[in-house]
Amino acid sequence: MKSLNDDREFRRMSRRELLKLSPLALAGLIAIPRMRESLFMGGLEFSDWASSHWFRPQHLAPTYPDSQLGSLERFFVNTYDVDDPGIDLDKWTLSVSGLVRQPGQYRLADLRALPLISENVRHVCVEGWDFIGNFAGTRISDFLRLIGADTSARYLYTECADGYYESLDMMTALHPQSLLCYQMYGQPLQREHGAPLRLYLPTKIGYKSAKYLTALSVTNVLQRRGYWEDQGYDWFYSL
Repeated sequence: MKSLNDDREFRRMSRRELLKLSPLALAGLIAIPRMRESLFMGGLEFSDWASSHWFRPQHLAPTYPDSQLGSLERFFVNTYDVDDPGIDLDKWTLSVSGLVRQPGQYRLADLRALPLISENVRHVCVEGWDFIGNFAGTRISDFLRLIGADTSARYLYTECADGYYESLDMMTALHPQSLLCYQMYGQPLQREHGAPLRLYLPTKIGYKSAKYLTALSVTNVLQRRGYWEDQGYDWFYSL
């Protein structure tokens, strides 16, 4: 007849054996292609969920004195397709649509009429490098106010002249350091850095700061999340 001590020892052994087998079971699941994709996507969704809950709308990314700026010539050019998609800068407009009271075509002069914000911040690339640079333009929040955007909407979606595309949650779009950037180091954006207009988001990983903007939409539904995100990268990716 089994004693109470025997039962307790059996349960302890069972737990130990289960813990030993858990990594093997997980490895077995990962070896199944369908399960591997499901686990991977679940991990990304959890990461985005956690990041969105940790994100503080008024918490600023660190800023730096001019003495710590790297030179513009040494700022690495990292592009999705080409360094210059051949935009006619004189005819360029930003197409605005979606949940806004004033849709239409906006020129760079419309953005320049808004307050100019300049910030020395660290650009962080997913490839492992970072750089302290100067970026300037108008706050996305000021532009959204100009176009009468519904800021209770969930997303800001952008498209670019080189075929790139990106989206932001509205909380990030309204962050005081999130810019529609048209200057670097006090000069108009160079073509390889996204002229005439790019996103600049010092609270986010570099690939969120899309270059060569041509269209912006305020929406509650995303057909596409972002070029790299649709390849399996994190969507929220706060620093």
